[in-house]
Amino acid sequence: MTADMEKISVVIITYNEERNITRCLDSVLPVADEIIIVDSYSEDRTEELCMNYDVKFIKQKFLGYIEQKNYALKYASNDYVLSLDADEALSEVLTNSINNVKKEGFVFTGYTMNRCTNYCGKWIYHGSWYPDRKLRFFNRKQGKWGGINPHDEFMFNDNSMQTNHLKGDLLHYSFYTREDHLKQIDHFTNISAQTLYDKGKKPGFAKLFLSPISKFIKDYIIKGGFRDGKEGLIIGLLSAKASYIKYSKLKQFHKNSK
Repeated sequence: MTADMEKISVVIITYNEERNITRCLDSVLPVADEIIIVDSYSEDRTEELCMNYDVKFIKQKFLGYIEQKNYALKYASNDYVLSLDADEALSEVLTNSINNVKKEGFVFTGYTMNRCTNYCGKWIYHGSWYPDRKLRFFNRKQGKWGGINPHDEFMFNDNSMQTNHLKGDLLHYSFYTREDHLKQIDHFTNISAQTLYDKGKKPGFAKLFLSPISKFIKDYIIKGGFRDGKEGLIIGLLSAKASYIKYSKLKQFHKNSK
């Protein structure tokens, strides 16, 4: 990076990401002035691979997706942060967009981008998975990570903060196999159900049975998931299944508490 460009910190949280982390790090090298990795004590080669790069590598027991990302922000030395998951990478167009922002200066408090997901080798361009706009480039002093675990989102302290949308995609290498998807559904529904239970939420008939149907109709039909072929159908069905499983687990939590 040239001396007259604004500086940004790239922040990534990891756990057992040896098959993804190299691609992620290679993609951010053209834009990063520092790279911070907060790792939840990976048991694979994640740390070893990260050491091939000029990174600040910090170990922290996993606190929860939202909590871990907020913890990681504290280590950034620059106000503006680009936050990525290890299974994400910058497209060439998005890389150029970010560097243009650095050259022109930070006019906006945050910058959004579209995320494009690769599902079992195929890029998905319809349904709820695209454009899947994300706020991942922002002034860390103007907000914090929030949302409901495991679905985190960066939230500004002031609703008047302005954002701008960048050209290019954040490439998301989500699932290499359908089994990966099923494992994530099991993992994420455990977290979601526990979070809802802790908030005192109860699963009524509508949530348990109508929510999955509504989810499928919205993603597969209304948002055009059918245009992605068999992968679109699989995603639609599994997304509906995930909704049902989440509320079934929530119902079980309440049953076990009696």
